[in-house]
Amino acid sequence: MSRNVLVTGASRGIGRAIARAFAEQGDRVAVHVRTARGEGGKTLASLPGTGHALVTADLGDAQEARGLPAAAEAALGGPVTVLVNNAGIATTPALRHPPATTDSVAWQRTWEEYLRINTLGTALVTHTMTARLIELGLPGRVITIGTRGVHRGEPDFPAYAASKAALHSMDASLAVALAPHGIAVATVAPGFIDTERVADRLASPDGDAIRGDSPFARVGRPEEVASAVVWLASPEAQWASGATLDLNGASHLRP
Repeated sequence: MSRNVLVTGASRGIGRAIARAFAEQGDRVAVHVRTARGEGGKTLASLPGTGHALVTADLGDAQEARGLPAAAEAALGGPVTVLVNNAGIATTPALRHPPATTDSVAWQRTWEEYLRINTLGTALVTHTMTARLIELGLPGRVITIGTRGVHRGEPDFPAYAASKAALHSMDASLAVALAPHGIAVATVAPGFIDTERVADRLASPDGDAIRGDSPFARVGRPEEVASAVVWLASPEAQWASGATLDLNGASHLRP
């Protein structure tokens, strides 16, 4: 039976791969973008099946973040029962903020930006979507894309790691709180993934070192993340609620 799925940050990369994976199994997908309607349109056009939609919202704006699930429900013609939290700002050079060399004003500004978009925006989307499911008495799934950096550290991007760590913790809490309502919640923590955003780094002299971080001597593929997300959203994976799935090619092992 097909479901309505909202994938945030689906203009390209991991989000696009996740949207395609759900569409390939017959689900209807709301492709979310902030402003990249052109890239989002390419994702939408690439999806097999029918009934998919493009939705826009700035997750840095609390009102827009809260309104995203309703926009997706209207576009898909029914309530969203699967939410994939993929949107957010990552480790971009412009936001690099190593503590030893970052002044206090830039430090505060960077923390506020990461927390506003990655943490608060995602939390608002998740709360609104799950509250709607509780209102309707429907089961559902929430899967959040976290990061290996939560466990390994991000010395040049501590605010990024912290913003994602908050989501890891949020998912653990929601897994317990929402289980009585039939809503399962899990987190995926990828390592380095080969996307358009990092293509220049992989092609640079640093590329071999990045690939060598894993004993497989490569980086991950978006489709590998998508496959894990689709499984976590399946009925068979309800017992994985509360779990964090590491997808880093043994580049970082947790006890």
